[in-house]
Amino acid sequence: MRSLTAEEAVRAVQSGHRVAIHGMAAAPQALIHALAARREELRSVEVVHLHTEGAAPYAEPEMEGHFRVNALFVGGNVRKAVQEGRADYVPVFLSEVPALFRNGVLPLDVALIQVSPPDRHGFCSLGVSVEATRSAVLHAKYVIAQVNQRMPRSHGDGLIHVDNLHAVVEQDEELPELKAAEPGPVETRIGQFCAELIEDGATIQLGIGAIPNAVVTALRSHKDLGIHSEMFSDGVVDLVELGAINGRLKKVHPGKLSAGFVLGTRRLYDFIDDNPQVVLLDVEYVNDVNVIRRNPKVTAINSAIEVDLTGQVCADSIGSKLYSGVGGQMDFIRGASISEGGKPIIALPSVTGRGDSRIVSQLKHGAGVVTTRANVHYVVTEYGVANLYGRNLRQRARALIEIAHPDHRERLESEAAALLGHPV
Repeated sequence: MRSLTAEEAVRAVQSGHRVAIHGMAAAPQALIHALAARREELRSVEVVHLHTEGAAPYAEPEMEGHFRVNALFVGGNVRKAVQEGRADYVPVFLSEVPALFRNGVLPLDVALIQVSPPDRHGFCSLGVSVEATRSAVLHAKYVIAQVNQRMPRSHGDGLIHVDNLHAVVEQDEELPELKAAEPGPVETRIGQFCAELIEDGATIQLGIGAIPNAVVTALRSHKDLGIHSEMFSDGVVDLVELGAINGRLKKVHPGKLSAGFVLGTRRLYDFIDDNPQVVLLDVEYVNDVNVIRRNPKVTAINSAIEVDLTGQVCADSIGSKLYSGVGGQMDFIRGASISEGGKPIIALPSVTGRGDSRIVSQLKHGAGVVTTRANVHYVVTEYGVANLYGRNLRQRARALIEIAHPDHRERLESEAAALLGHPV
């Protein structure tokens, strides 16, 4: 297939189209910038995607009327647009995003993707991010691919033959890198508490950030761990090299690291390149609770913005102000809870940077409940572990107050008593 320039390729996008963009570190920047440059020619183009790294020029204020983001997860590059009402947000479980495209709930006109160069059989790879993009490729009317020599070739569901691409743009560029924040004393303590809950032989799910990084550091002496996660980052590579992760006891994809995407540094991207130990798969499968539960001792570690004294978890907004998204938290919390020996964990610092308690008597006005109180088992802060499973509301409140910051415990006790009609 003849290679086009990015400007030539994106001429396929017309006013009124719905355009899907490849997620995470695979967002095709050459195509994105070429599309945004056509703003004066286009009206009412809907741009749909999960979290993306890199620039999102179509979300800038001057693009209003030309492009409108319909975010399936609110990343930092579109957060301001969503909060200002210039973009929209769809609350959806990550596991259900592929079905939105497949079932015509969000029919796609064009998909903009980024792939590795074709192999000798003509197959390109979605590289670092398969997630819901595989479904977008299968169901969009027109697929434009940026072919990038710097994109690793991953094994799994992300293989696409060049004959299934409608337009190709050959343009090399470095992939965005995201280095996990170094854990401080608070995150380190949380990581240690989480690691104490993780048994040898467990299959783990965790994301990226200071707390996951602290968990990984605390797992160095564990044995026979496995990975089945919507994503993983550089810390997992450390545990593979140390022998702590080998996947030997997994029932689903034994011996392999299975995920929907990876996000981290070049070291991680090189690790997955043509590595048969890693399989990146459609997130509808990865996040299917009936797949998750088949692995032993699934331990899912997820974060929260705040948790109320009954166990309700807000993870996508600060009050009514949208901050991130539903993502895969509920998929893995539920999957872990029904796995044999599984442990769903919500891990968060006890206070915000301003000193406000993140263990609260009631969620902020307008806050969304991402994980219901019936699904929450373990909540971890730097002050310890609260096991809420099988506990009544009064017992839950007592357990959560005990892991709240000491400065807020007396007030929380008073508020709990008023809410529940009985001292806790």
